[in-house]
Amino acid sequence: MSPVWRWLAFRLLLLAVLGGVSALLSGPKAGLVVVGLGLLWLLIHHLRHIARLSRWIADPRPEALPQGSGLWEDLFADFYHVLRRQQRSASRLTATLHEFRRAGMAMPDGLVVLDRENRIEWCNARAEQHFGLGARRDAGQQITYLVRQPQFAEALLGGYREPLTLRSPHADMVLSVLIVPYEENRKLIISRDVTDRERVETMRRDFVANVSHELRTPLTVIGGFLETLSDIESPDPALLRRSLPLMSDQAKRMQMLVEDLLTLSRLESEANPAREEPVNVPDVVRALYHDALALSAGRHRVTLVLESAAWINGAEDELRSAFGNLVSNAIRYTPEKGEVRLTWKSAADGAAVFSVKDSGIGIEAQHLPRLTERCYRVDRGRSRETGGTGLGLAIVKHVLNRHAAKLEIQSEPGRGSCFSVVFPASRVVAGSAAALKTAS
Repeated sequence: MSPVWRWLAFRLLLLAVLGGVSALLSGPKAGLVVVGLGLLWLLIHHLRHIARLSRWIADPRPEALPQGSGLWEDLFADFYHVLRRQQRSASRLTATLHEFRRAGMAMPDGLVVLDRENRIEWCNARAEQHFGLGARRDAGQQITYLVRQPQFAEALLGGYREPLTLRSPHADMVLSVLIVPYEENRKLIISRDVTDRERVETMRRDFVANVSHELRTPLTVIGGFLETLSDIESPDPALLRRSLPLMSDQAKRMQMLVEDLLTLSRLESEANPAREEPVNVPDVVRALYHDALALSAGRHRVTLVLESAAWINGAEDELRSAFGNLVSNAIRYTPEKGEVRLTWKSAADGAAVFSVKDSGIGIEAQHLPRLTERCYRVDRGRSRETGGTGLGLAIVKHVLNRHAAKLEIQSEPGRGSCFSVVFPASRVVAGSAAALKTAS
């Protein structure tokens, strides 16, 4: 028997005994009166404790639990223990929820939790950046009101099982978005910034297309001449004199492209670590100056300014290749009677700078960030006329990366360009004590 029933049975038995004693002493009516008064007292006692319990339930704080007597003391104690257990359980759940949210905030991907009606329940900081949301401001808002893209709305309806690629409505970025259903029609949206990946993929497609184009032209020329020569019965000396030099030029063009591709492959290979040896940069720059004079053939004013005798720790052949690409570009893209200046100097912070400045056609600002991409052309027609492969600046970039250097480009259409290679002070070593030399 439970304590409640034992307590009630004891009280009723006590009333019956008191009523029986009163009936024996004072008659049946007195016994009934005693029993009635006892029942009335029990009723008032319970009503008073029920009222206390009702007030406490409106604000169930453990410290505000009312004091009871008899049966109610045990009941209030049971309520107190149940409430304490619930509070401990709620505290654990709250701590778990906070841990989950902190973990969500630390994730590099965006997270958005949606309810059954696709309303926002919670999102992390990364999702705020991706979609332009506000965790507090937009709580309870329909996600489709804030991300207005048909693809996204269709995916919410279950139209996509794979990640979809979206342009961010809030920032200049490309997002990979995965919608994961869970429970009953609830959803978790996971977003990832794939801008760099998309940019690399675009560069890869452009590179393949550009290399294919660069190879197709000389192959077409050579193939056309070979087909023409194979169709004639006897060699035509005039045709041979005209076709053989053109085929030779196109073959050299393909050879240059292949050699540049092999150079890039070698520079990117982990099996070919960068060498560390002192490089006499002043001598390298002097040699390039004479190469520039030969390439210009008197069509430009080429000057050399050596303001430093500093050497560089690195690979001489790689640096010569990188510097040579900058010099040959300046000669090719500078009109006749223009000026090209080669400079080697030291900076105030101990760095060393090689620069090539020209008075050529210049480059528009939107092209500057992509100049070092493989086969990227600002003017494809002019590049073909000058005989470049489109890989020179890509080679420059890889060489400089291997030497912890950076390429700075300043250019303005119609006013020329300046390409500067900046070596950090950690790469610079003392040069010889030979007198500096300025040539022009």
